[in-house]
Amino acid sequence: MPGTGPAPEADRAITDVVRWAAFSCLLVPVVLLWCGSSLAGATGVALGLAAVTGACHVLIRRSAQAAARPFTGGASAGSPPPQRSPRTGAPQRGRRRRAPVTALRSRGGTHRSGRRGGDTPVG
Repeated sequence: MPGTGPAPEADRAITDVVRWAAFSCLLVPVVLLWCGSSLAGATGVALGLAAVTGACHVLIRRSAQAAARPFTGGASAGSPPPQRSPRTGAPQRGRRRRAPVTALRSRGGTHRSGRRGGDTPVG
């Protein structure tokens, strides 16, 4: 099925990255043993690096496959476009709006300081 996998250049780059990661999974424990670390510690580091390398390989493959798929658009025809941030222009998703100033003033005096208190005379 065309278009479901990454391009050959991307596939080659992914393979190169995974090869270097596998090489480091072998090299790091050897260096640790050479510097005097225990065999159990070096084995644990090797297993941890192998797990991280495997997870990264899966994530890189998924990302490359998603990038190779054609973009179909995210919104349906009847939905309004997302609101944009006036500062950055990025879509706003799930952001809370700030409470109006009047609502903040009507609450109890939980955050009052002595300098802004209305009832205390300055003198």
